[in-house]
Amino acid sequence: MRVRRTTVAACAALLALTALAACNRGSDSKAGTSGKVGIDLPRSDSDFWNSYNNYIEKGVKDGVVSALPRSNSQNDIGKLVANVQTFTNEGAKAIVMAPQDTGAIASTLDTLAKKNIPVISVDTRPDKGKVYMVVRADNKAYGTKACEYLGQQLKGKGKVVEFEGALDSINGRDRSEAFAACMQTEFPHIQLFPLATDWKGDVASAKLQTTLAANPDINGIYMQAGGVFLQPTLALLEQKHLLKPPGTPGHITIISNDGIPEEFKAIKAGQIDATISQPADLYAKYALAYAKAALAGTVQHPGPTDHNSTIVAIPNGLEDQLPAPLVTKANVDDPSLWANQLGKS
Repeated sequence: MRVRRTTVAACAALLALTALAACNRGSDSKAGTSGKVGIDLPRSDSDFWNSYNNYIEKGVKDGVVSALPRSNSQNDIGKLVANVQTFTNEGAKAIVMAPQDTGAIASTLDTLAKKNIPVISVDTRPDKGKVYMVVRADNKAYGTKACEYLGQQLKGKGKVVEFEGALDSINGRDRSEAFAACMQTEFPHIQLFPLATDWKGDVASAKLQTTLAANPDINGIYMQAGGVFLQPTLALLEQKHLLKPPGTPGHITIISNDGIPEEFKAIKAGQIDATISQPADLYAKYALAYAKAALAGTVQHPGPTDHNSTIVAIPNGLEDQLPAPLVTKANVDDPSLWANQLGKS
């Protein structure tokens, strides 16, 4: 990984504290014993995050970093805080996390900063608290791309349901704010129905059913996370005989976020129209790469990288904004997309 950087002496000695019982722990890696990295997985109820976990495990197995047993905070900020405490007690010198509640993690980040333990935050940008690097795609671009695609497909008219992610997460806020702003500015004749879901598929399905009952002419849906929303949405639409092929009367144009294999299958089957591919493989790859760089005492700087992204300054650190392409039927078979690489050596 080549970016603009300067090398400084590595800091922070290993902490020798009484170990606490781990929460949701996984298996240890076979890598060496020095410079351990604590890695918390945010949830296991999403195909996207399960794919990310698989890439993390591969990187650890390949020896990119020496990792402590993985933990899974299961979308619970209390568990994440406890897991991080366990990592520090076990001598972690860097931590990789993906806090789903980006406001409540600030005090934990402050504690880690005082202990000189660098943090790499994946997919979500903490609202406050120092981070070594955020590895993330531009989530405002997700919302804007989804808006522009739907607006163009619907020719600027209609009714669109939006499954909002949790608004206590910067990802949910970024996607929701950008989508709404784009709709208001570029497609003012489209009526928007934003539905708060807290990233829960059952909540999205229930609210969609209610919205469809009052507005049977809904002709567009934006799902902010296909990993949790895709299956319950398709099940409901199929039950109501609303899964009609693109180009036919009554078709509901659907765009999603994630880029998981199931979304690709749905695009090919004509069940949804598009998705924006979050790079699960690159999230894992560069999370581990930055953890390794942090252990080496490498200082990162804003600017372009050699992996088609840009590092930008944020109030509490730096963010590497990775590319996230729009996927439609025209490019769904592109072999460079991570979902098309699963199972291949």
